[in-house]
Amino acid sequence: MSTQDKTELFERTPIPAAVRAMAIPTIISSLITIIYNLADTYFVGMLNDPIQNAAVTLVAPLMLAFNAVNNLFGVGTSSMMSRLLGVRDYQSVRRCSAIGFYCTVCSAGLFSLASILLRPGLLTMLGADAETMAATAGYMQWTVCFGAVPAILNVVMAYMVRSEGATLHASIGTISGCVLNMILDPIFILKGGLDMGAAGAGLATFLGNCGACCYFFVLLFVRRKKTYVSISPRSFAFDKKIILGICGVGIPACIQNLLNVTSMTLLNNFSAAHGSDAVAAMGIAQKTNMVPMNLFFGLSQGILPLIGYNYASKNYKRMKGVVLYTIKLAICSVAVVSTAYFLFADSLIRLFMNNDVIVDYGAQFLRAMCLQLPFMCMDFLAVGVFQSTGMGNLALLFAILRKIVFEIPALFLLNRLFPLYGLPYAQVVSEGMLAIIAAVVLIRLFKRMETEVSS
Repeated sequence: MSTQDKTELFERTPIPAAVRAMAIPTIISSLITIIYNLADTYFVGMLNDPIQNAAVTLVAPLMLAFNAVNNLFGVGTSSMMSRLLGVRDYQSVRRCSAIGFYCTVCSAGLFSLASILLRPGLLTMLGADAETMAATAGYMQWTVCFGAVPAILNVVMAYMVRSEGATLHASIGTISGCVLNMILDPIFILKGGLDMGAAGAGLATFLGNCGACCYFFVLLFVRRKKTYVSISPRSFAFDKKIILGICGVGIPACIQNLLNVTSMTLLNNFSAAHGSDAVAAMGIAQKTNMVPMNLFFGLSQGILPLIGYNYASKNYKRMKGVVLYTIKLAICSVAVVSTAYFLFADSLIRLFMNNDVIVDYGAQFLRAMCLQLPFMCMDFLAVGVFQSTGMGNLALLFAILRKIVFEIPALFLLNRLFPLYGLPYAQVVSEGMLAIIAAVVLIRLFKRMETEVSS
């Protein structure tokens, strides 16, 4: 994409068309990502062994912790790159991408090393017991101990490519890894193949992420004269302004995901007290509910470069138009998806494991979880606005409110009042409260911008 094409998309393309151009590839990428996560659950579920399925669920919080690094250097770097593009400082854009890339490699490597050294304690903390320990360790070995670097790096590189408007290439890279994973899953997991169970799912995930990284390396080499994304060591240089810009958005996003890990670990530990069937059902319900969640997350992340660019260039009218159009789009979508999930919860759970006990648990969990979707749309969009405009303090405040103030206390309270079945309603309470606050903050933010323009 040339500089003229980027400017046309960010500044002059009609808002509905610009939102579609940026959001649709990102949404598709997000949905493919969760479908490949569901593929692990689906093929492991075909073994009809709750222990193997519980292993995938128990490692999920540690894999979610990848997002702490993804958001620190993915969201932080892409937000800074979009704002630098908005003021046409192209040399700093290249420097910013190089800083983000090399910091990601170092951080992911440290994550992998720590998981290897601390593996016994981590497995216990995640809720693995004598029954599930071996299967959980096998899945964790490939997805985390060996797989942290490619899993984190391919996501960060997709963010950087997307920041300059190349959403299609970002999505192709992510999708290529997902497709490879889904092809390998039945070969490695099932008895007709290598019969590795959960460990096979982990190996397929590792190889898929390696494939995605290879795509991005080839893409950046081929487009090295046309892109502002640089991973050349020559572009890497300490720049206080850039580092502060990355960290100002990235650190709050990182903290938000660490808090997500904390709440998910608590949820799994509360579920584990009711046996492996409850853990497996909770994991299937969570992953099934992540399909619409990723749809709305992809929508909010896809428009992030549009918002950041127009905010930096002080085109507040266009920025506000992008946000309001996206809200309307999200409301229409969520009404359909939430209704379908509520009505067909039993059938959705049974797709992954034909076990009456797990289907009964999972359907009740899923019906509770889908109630949060309308509120989550507003929350994702508000945080996306804060991240793209560099308002890391507001993003951090929302992360603290979501998990520490609302969700984690609700987990303890609802589990005490309604053991096990109250757990999935904790996030409904949290997202509902946060949606009210998000609406108020966005209204005040737009009023402040209107005042700035008129003065």
